[in-house]
Amino acid sequence: MSKYPDVKDPNLVGTYPPVVKAGGGFVWDDVLEYRVWCHPHDGAPDLYDGDDYYYAFGSFEEAFEFSQNNAGCEEPLALILQTEHINEPEPGLYVLVQTERLTEWPAHFLSRPRRTKELIDRFFSADPGPNKLDILRGLVE
Repeated sequence: MSKYPDVKDPNLVGTYPPVVKAGGGFVWDDVLEYRVWCHPHDGAPDLYDGDDYYYAFGSFEEAFEFSQNNAGCEEPLALILQTEHINEPEPGLYVLVQTERLTEWPAHFLSRPRRTKELIDRFFSADPGPNKLDILRGLVE
């Protein structure tokens, strides 16, 4: 049993665009794949004239094992789908963005709760509690 979620569709792993957003948004909907980025300047094989590249995996465990057993690799990132996300254009100002996007997250960010209508409603409620970010961190029931 993995502590990280399964990918949404194993048949689509490796078909997503390589260039996506990085981090942010506070909530996630689905994991599409796990990626391990490889850097020739750090010892990965030089397959693309010095350019960085990645391998896509259907599970965190496969990606982690690859990253640990190959030179020049980063720890796995999760490619996630956000159908809605929370933007913070300035400290303490939160805006719900209802535009779909793909972004890469460090896998440990997946410990945050998956986006639900109830989670979003609670976060934006008139009385979310003393630290509304705790809702997104999964620290408040």
